[in-house]
Amino acid sequence: MSPTHELARLIEVESLWEKSLDLPRNTYLKVSGSIDRNLYYVEEGSLRMFVIREFEEHTIRFAYTGNFFAALDSFITGQPSDLYIQTIRRTQLKVLSRSRFMEVVQQSPEYSAIWTRILELVVVQQLEREQDILTTSPAERYERVMQRSPQLFQEIPHKYIASYLRMTPETLSRIKKS
Repeated sequence: MSPTHELARLIEVESLWEKSLDLPRNTYLKVSGSIDRNLYYVEEGSLRMFVIREFEEHTIRFAYTGNFFAALDSFITGQPSDLYIQTIRRTQLKVLSRSRFMEVVQQSPEYSAIWTRILELVVVQQLEREQDILTTSPAERYERVMQRSPQLFQEIPHKYIASYLRMTPETLSRIKKS
């Protein structure tokens, strides 16, 4: 079982979820300048994390059913973040506050080990993504994301995938056709 699924199972078994949210499409869960004080688990739906620079959105990450999600910079430091989190379609989330989650992680070696493993996986994913963006062609980035996350193309609109891959929607369309 993946660490993500194991963590979700433990939280469910111990009834730690503090609330559930049912959000319509295009709802902002977090905006720039706010602090993310919650850990979210996506029961159904999809979200995107992005920043805005010079009036242009840059997608950084996606979450869909079975993923944990938070603006990790803010969640970890307790400081405001430039990140936005927005639902892409109707999304159901379970919510656990940072304070309650960290209390459990600090008291339980099992939770601590699982959380550490999840954070390690996020770091590795981000490093792979940075390498892709900095060193590969748009076609190679497309191929690599297809290998890593084939469900992305069924769940996420192409304009957001293009932003994530650092290319225009037209370039993505051209690469998909070839």
